[in-house]
Amino acid sequence: AIAGRVVVDGWPTGVTVAPAMQHGGPYPAATSASTSVGSTAIERWLRPVCYQNVPDPLLPAELREANPLGLPRTVDGVSAS
Repeated sequence: AIAGRVVVDGWPTGVTVAPAMQHGGPYPAATSASTSVGSTAIERWLRPVCYQNVPDPLLPAELREANPLGLPRTVDGVSAS
């Protein structure tokens, strides 16, 4: 819950996902709306995944119908937990 990265037998990059971290450098790096570092990196590297017709037991726990983790979520436009 506190780690954004798990490193095994290696060195961390020293780059954080935070608004204060930016790419910097010459144009176009300093003016890019999405860079490879900082919080805008989320926009660049996010990979949306769609689960269509997947049986409930094969879904990640967060998406299962029974909501075993008790996460707050919206189902068919209605708040559910």
